[in-house]
Amino acid sequence: MTSQTDAQLAFSQRLGELRPKLHRYCARMTGSVIDGEDVVQDALLKALEAFAGAGPIDNLEGWLFRIAHNAALDSLRRRARRDATASAEDPDMIVDSAAPIETRQTVATSLRTFMRLPVAQRSSVILMDVLGYSLEEVGAILDSSIPAVKASLHRARSHLKDLALEPDDQPLPVLAQAERARLAAYADRFNAHDFDAVRDMLADDVRLELVARTRLIGRREVANYFTNYSKVSDWHLDPGLVDGRPALLVRDPDGPPQALPYFILLEWTDGAVVNIRDFRHARYALEGGEFSLPA
Repeated sequence: MTSQTDAQLAFSQRLGELRPKLHRYCARMTGSVIDGEDVVQDALLKALEAFAGAGPIDNLEGWLFRIAHNAALDSLRRRARRDATASAEDPDMIVDSAAPIETRQTVATSLRTFMRLPVAQRSSVILMDVLGYSLEEVGAILDSSIPAVKASLHRARSHLKDLALEPDDQPLPVLAQAERARLAAYADRFNAHDFDAVRDMLADDVRLELVARTRLIGRREVANYFTNYSKVSDWHLDPGLVDGRPALLVRDPDGPPQALPYFILLEWTDGAVVNIRDFRHARYALEGGEFSLPA
């Protein structure tokens, strides 16, 4: 029993260590750092459920990425099945390893640009060029042959080169006035350390997720969350957008002005906050995301 408990503890620790890397993959697969975290949580839950009956796992990291890959595909199918259709691949195509400059360009590719690739191409190029897995490892994660992986990589890299030459005519997202007013009211009270006034904005059954740390339900439990914030000073909240979604962008007043360590999402019903999703302990989640502050 002790050895089994030790194994579970070691497994949980390893999940925590790999969580940022899993998020880099899932965010690029879904085109959003927020949706990517949803997929990571789904994958970790499935991994925890499967671990007890999985038997010896030769390559734990590869096993986890297979679960995360399948969870990402499930998410894409739920969002829009037409966007999850993979293109046919030519198994006989041969492709050379990516040149260093190609790899750097791929790593810098925006999340929404990755979404313009078919799923098979997207997953292959993220695993190899962004996360650095070998052809063999990519094939094992995707349960695909080496020739098929090579074909996906060739087409993905060519497609990304073409996309890089296209003008970015996507309109900048705008924070709606009503949403901005709600976020600003919450941020103003929070920044003033008037946490009693913030608590007055909460629904009785408010739910809080401190991502990668804990979940709390109801005003009484969530009250401790504000108490903890009152004890530190490394934060200032501003209304803004993360991947086009309303959010509170958090910066350290003593840090670089442009540095945004993390963000907080709020959900409202009938003028009251019903959900708080705080990424303070999941700062990896903002990497690769597109964020903006209103003028």
